[in-house]
Amino acid sequence: MLDSDLSIMYDVKAIRLRQQVKRNTERFPSHFMFQLSQVEVDFMVSQNVIPSRSHLGGTLPYVFTEYGVLMLANVIKSRRATVMSIKIIEVFVKLCELMMGQKDMLLRFEQLEKLLVQHDTDIQALFTALKQLIHQKIEPREPVGFKLKNADY
Repeated sequence: MLDSDLSIMYDVKAIRLRQQVKRNTERFPSHFMFQLSQVEVDFMVSQNVIPSRSHLGGTLPYVFTEYGVLMLANVIKSRRATVMSIKIIEVFVKLCELMMGQKDMLLRFEQLEKLLVQHDTDIQALFTALKQLIHQKIEPREPVGFKLKNADY
């Protein structure tokens, strides 16, 4: 997210947000935040409904990843930033709970898959046996039972 959008979300001025980031650079490694280049800003202005670079605050904007958004909520000292930080943590916990439920479902699917594979193997063996029975030559057999001598039937 852009720093200007986050400043609105956290109810602080964009310049104050950037100031806090500069004061806490050790909390924002490259996978938390980066600054757009002039070429990227020009491309963004030309491709989006942004009237000019000055609309972005007049400086090269910072862009925050989801990690940076959470860290920023902890660095900014505003009531709204505190509320946002709590909400982010609550969403994260719910997402973890949801993923644990998905893990249980995945385990059940794996069990079903193993069962189906076993059934497929059993059905294949059954069809193989049926094919052997169908293609087996049927030779006349000697009748079974008591045989009477000199009986004319």
